[in-house]
Amino acid sequence: MKNEIIPIEHISGKILLIREQKVILDRDLAELYGVETRALMQNVKRNIGRFPSDFMFQLSKSEFENLKSHFVTSSWGGIRKLPHVFTEQGVAMLSSVLRSQRAVDVNIAIMRAFVRIRELLYADKALALRVEQIEKKLDIHGKALQSVIQEVSDMLKQPKSKSKKIGF
Repeated sequence: MKNEIIPIEHISGKILLIREQKVILDRDLAELYGVETRALMQNVKRNIGRFPSDFMFQLSKSEFENLKSHFVTSSWGGIRKLPHVFTEQGVAMLSSVLRSQRAVDVNIAIMRAFVRIRELLYADKALALRVEQIEKKLDIHGKALQSVIQEVSDMLKQPKSKSKKIGF
């Protein structure tokens, strides 16, 4: 993975979760490929049959407004059309539409970034599952411990019997 054209960390920062899918904005892809967004989308539209809705879709106005609100300093400028986003499969398909060596190299880096994110999510799920198992064990042992503490507490709360005085 030496000689990567773009660091995976840089690409990973451009992967967003929209409609419960990991996607990359058309303008971010254009930047990575070193082309204008307009040129990227022209190539896509010439080959639109390769991009079904699970490969690429256009954001709704509310999705776009929500997305803009997450960026403190907006560089969105005066866009005229709502952006398109590409899923992992859509990005893979772009390599057949954009035929430059840079496009091939960038696609490889993007695919690695998607895989890395999937690995991290899997690791997080495995860790979450392990924590849940530990919590269940603690819960079982905790109930037993709570029971013992309650018994001791009850014993301490029992009134002491008064001893009768002998003598005076």
